[in-house]
Amino acid sequence: MIRSINTSLVTAQIKKMCMEANYYLSEDMNFAFKWAAEQEQSKLGKRILGQLNENLKIADKEQIPICQDTGMAVIFMEIGQDVHFEGQNLEDAINEGVRQGYTEGYLRKSIVGDPILRENTKDNTPAVIHYSVVAGDQVKITVAPKGFGSENMSRIFMLKPADGIEGVKNAVITAVSDAGPNACPPMVVGVGIGGDFEKAAILAKKALTRAANERSPIPYVRELEQELLERINLLGIGPGGLGGTVTALSVNINTYATHIAGLPVAVNICCHVNRHIECIL
Repeated sequence: MIRSINTSLVTAQIKKMCMEANYYLSEDMNFAFKWAAEQEQSKLGKRILGQLNENLKIADKEQIPICQDTGMAVIFMEIGQDVHFEGQNLEDAINEGVRQGYTEGYLRKSIVGDPILRENTKDNTPAVIHYSVVAGDQVKITVAPKGFGSENMSRIFMLKPADGIEGVKNAVITAVSDAGPNACPPMVVGVGIGGDFEKAAILAKKALTRAANERSPIPYVRELEQELLERINLLGIGPGGLGGTVTALSVNINTYATHIAGLPVAVNICCHVNRHIECIL
């Protein structure tokens, strides 16, 4: 049976989510911060984590952004095949939600309409929107504002199949090591393995929206996530890039089928707040 949803509901929900994602740390990231505070061995690292935590508390209490870079709005729309949208064009409705959230929420507008001409759109639109059609009559919306200090540290490696899992490990470690303090550590590392050039990047971005304390259900991927987290935390980059034993809070890996001649690996790094929020309509 077809279920109708008016796009005005989508607009209202995305407006709210844009503001909440920028004001409040998600529950899983709160858990990750507590873990980091327990694990960090250096005195300076502990102090930096304490300062970051204090900043988060102030943002929550005052309802102000947890970071001055309120990000480019990245939105994942998982749309049930039994859903029919009524009202405004869906993409226009999504961007209207972003526009309202960023203007009414007093969030920094960071989007330029053309990558070369660089004129600010003044409302943080357009968003980057990823659509997928799934079974059922519900719509899952995930909003993940992405700051570009960490986004600029992203990498894609078009490995050969012969590089194997060791090649994947080396690619991830290289990306994180090269990022150093620029990604505002402690960071969350999203990794996409498989697909093709653009699919790997989307897998990595989507991986960042998975709860930091949730591991992959695939045994070898779960082991790989744990090994990479341990190796990254041995790099010594530490909180704020000032040295320490907690450089990453989590490594989240997504995989997909790929061509017999390829092994694409994308690494999408996110800063310590790793903003993401979801709802189901």
